Amino acid sequence: MRVLYVEDATFLAEAVKYNLEKQGITVDLADNGGDGLENALSDIYDCVVLDIMLPKMSGTDILKRMREKKVQTPVIMLSALSEVETKISHLDHGADDYLAKPFKTAELVARIKALLRRPRNIEDTDVKYGDLVLDKTNATLNGEQLTAKEAKIIDEFMKTPDALISKEHFLAKVWGEDGLGEDNYVEAYMSRIRRLLKKVNSKARIVTIRGLGYKLTSE
Repeated sequence: MRVLYVEDATFLAEAVKYNLEKQGITVDLADNGGDGLENALSDIYDCVVLDIMLPKMSGTDILKRMREKKVQTPVIMLSALSEVETKISHLDHGADDYLAKPFKTAELVARIKALLRRPRNIEDTDVKYGDLVLDKTNATLNGEQLTAKEAKIIDEFMKTPDALISKEHFLAKVWGEDGLGEDNYVEAYMSRIRRLLKKVNSKARIVTIRGLGYKLTSE
């Protein structure tokens, strides 16, 4: 397993590198956005960890460039900004997870390991519901590129369309049993998927049943 960690705080980066390498994970460090982008685009990593505030180029811009170039390596964003809007913005750009600073190194290590334990389980089939087509091979919805978590959430919806699915179900299925997901992560992804449905001009919509969960319906 190989991780790219892009962080200009040398002490923090070295601490994370030390803890991951103790567990047999190879870690490459970059202390600025320019080097981080070059390494990330090589598409040789199992996971990329990006600080948002970096010299030369922000972590946000690195993330955008990765997804523009179709590099789908899982990405964890780091930031001192913990507002839900900030999380939604980076999930919109293709991030797979988000960790607010300050954090314990052990938590970041756990999140990285959780992503590495959950490889993209994309089957060689298409799933259809109404006017939607989920291409599980390429992780696209009606041709629009998805992150790994978006693809999994949509797949869960399309397995049982019109059925109520709880937040707890999504946290267990998409974030796993590590307990690292949060309720507002689910909300942020639902917001992103709703915008995707509008973008592809679908008649399908996600309905929120307050206090119970969500369901996918098609008019």
